Amino acid sequence: MEIKMINASDTWQIRHEIMWPDQPFEFVQLEEDNAGFHFGVFDEEKLVSIVSCFIDGKEMQFRKLATLEEYQGRGIASSLLKHILKFAKDKNVQKVWCNARSNKKSFYEKIGLLDTQKTFTKAGQEFTIMEINL
Repeated sequence: MEIKMINASDTWQIRHEIMWPDQPFEFVQLEEDNAGFHFGVFDEEKLVSIVSCFIDGKEMQFRKLATLEEYQGRGIASSLLKHILKFAKDKNVQKVWCNARSNKKSFYEKIGLLDTQKTFTKAGQEFTIMEINL
């Protein structure tokens, strides 16, 4: 497995397939994608996991962390998350946060993110904001 920086458009297929399969493909194409940093995990030549990062001052939000179903449960997303936390430190970011699906909260807690208890619903999914200070 290898983690590499990728183009925003490289993330869209996995975003759509894993996160929002019931939405139109355009739903996963973010207006701000061009301002982000995008990372992918490759198994040989196959892209199997993705995440997008957006830095604003001393904070970085990561969005759309997703791994192909057949690759889930192997620690790939955890490795990718650790990679972007190091990336954030290298960019002098002080806080990293995300809008986590509430049913995935325990995954983020294992990496060290804390639940802020701020929740919201989008397209029928419940989210909680999670963060970590670096």
